[in-house]
Amino acid sequence: MSYDVIIIGGGFAGMSAALQLARARRPILVVDAGLPRNRFAAASHGFLGQDGAAPAAIMREALRQLSAYPTVNFVHVKAVSAAGELDRFEVALENGEVHAARRLVLTTGVADTLPDIPGLAERWGQSVMHCPYCHGYEVRDRRIGVLANHPMASHQALMLPDWGPTTFFTQGMVPVDAELAAKLEARGVTVETMAIVEVLGEGLAISGVRLADGRIAPLEAIFTVPKTAPVSPLAAQLGCAFEDGMTGPHVKLEAGQLTTTPGVYSAGDAASPMHNATLASAAGVMAGIGAHQSLIF
Repeated sequence: MSYDVIIIGGGFAGMSAALQLARARRPILVVDAGLPRNRFAAASHGFLGQDGAAPAAIMREALRQLSAYPTVNFVHVKAVSAAGELDRFEVALENGEVHAARRLVLTTGVADTLPDIPGLAERWGQSVMHCPYCHGYEVRDRRIGVLANHPMASHQALMLPDWGPTTFFTQGMVPVDAELAAKLEARGVTVETMAIVEVLGEGLAISGVRLADGRIAPLEAIFTVPKTAPVSPLAAQLGCAFEDGMTGPHVKLEAGQLTTTPGVYSAGDAASPMHNATLASAAGVMAGIGAHQSLIF
């Protein structure tokens, strides 16, 4: 079947793009495999009007609202390949279906790679988190650790004392020179150069971390920024250019969320160095508007 726009990815960015196009009465298809990046988080915070709501509940309501528009179609399956050019794109799905569209909006997201430390990955999205603005308030006044996973980790360590007493675990990755040491001291951050080798605690809670020298440092929450990579190969298949961000590559954008491939738009975590539900939704709005206006002008 042929559509004006196929949106690949049904998260905050994709559904926001779909809403703009639905209200413009354009025939669109939303393709979603049902594995959002935020599936590990029990609640979404900092999103106006939805603070504290479960991401899955937000998406169910978005699906309900979008389903009321007669030009919107959904398929809950993985998109495996995409090819073509402006006005003549084809998207192949895992179930064997092939759909055509004049424009594409890629909101496929990223995959996270955490440091290989026992006890860390299973607590991801619960007591191990990445964004102080998304989760800092919920661990306020608790003992917080910042686990270095990239050279800019000290930035996070300098932020987190606004939420609780903070220890910066450099993991041998971030050299603390005199200037940085002074900044950390001014913020009340404790610096620990001995590496974390295990995260401890009952269930998904954290009680502390074991260090390489055998010591146990009491902690109740850990913030770390994972390395990220596009979860889908579609942007690369379509020839979209990428650029390096702080945590990994993301799709390079021009005005209106347009990629370097004519007719292909992108939004969300796969197209931004900054990852946040509100930012993803706003970018999705822009991608939907950009795709719609390109069909007119």
